[in-house]
Amino acid sequence: MTTMLIDSHAHLEMPEFKKDLEAVIQRARESGVEYIFTVGTEKKDWKRALEIANSYPSIYVILGVHPHNAKEIDEQTYPLLKELCKNEKVKAYGEIGLDFFRNLSPRDIQLKRFREQIELAKELGLPIVVHDREAHQETLEILKSEKAEECGGIIHCFSGDYEMAKACIEMGFYISVPGSITFKNAESFREIVKRIPLESLLVETDAPFLTPEPFRGKRNEPSYVRYTAQKVAEMKKVPFEKVAEVTSENTLRVYRLKL
Repeated sequence: MTTMLIDSHAHLEMPEFKKDLEAVIQRARESGVEYIFTVGTEKKDWKRALEIANSYPSIYVILGVHPHNAKEIDEQTYPLLKELCKNEKVKAYGEIGLDFFRNLSPRDIQLKRFREQIELAKELGLPIVVHDREAHQETLEILKSEKAEECGGIIHCFSGDYEMAKACIEMGFYISVPGSITFKNAESFREIVKRIPLESLLVETDAPFLTPEPFRGKRNEPSYVRYTAQKVAEMKKVPFEKVAEVTSENTLRVYRLKL
């Protein structure tokens, strides 16, 4: 029997998967990936994400507004999200947060919308999936001041330091490890992951982005989450099966998915 894996964060609704989605999902299944959580990060993707999830029993959805799109939020956005999030396939709210690397939305708007969306997630009773790029201090400050531990969730594609990871774990958040853990220049990230207890880790692809070695440079897809789990097992000097089992249990727990 193949060891169960879960891709805790992918973007199957993006155009990169339009031509061969069925084959991508089949390859994931053959690689032992039993569940995929697909993330609709802007209005144009929400319904497509739900369509995919409603077509496949193994796929669930996360909906929200990415910091890149924070400037697009208007008076219709939150009522629409509230309605869509009633769907039983929606298991989290996100990805929300701050991106001070690309700054595609003004920083003050990102900060305001991040706070608003944490409140909305609490109202909906959903955990949050947090995007943090080059905004570690501000992300942590907002999570604390908005009492985000009340909804809990995931710091996706973690890029902070060990102290930040520790602070997030203390608030009840999980730390999600993407394929970049396999990159040659990711030694400092590997050192941080070594120090984080396996009980606080998830694995993800963020497909179609962050493709792990040995496929770097190509489109990422959920079947490749295996390479991330293998790298975590190698670094922590534990069996691959153990990493697959514990990260899968963690994912089911944070998304409150009872099998």
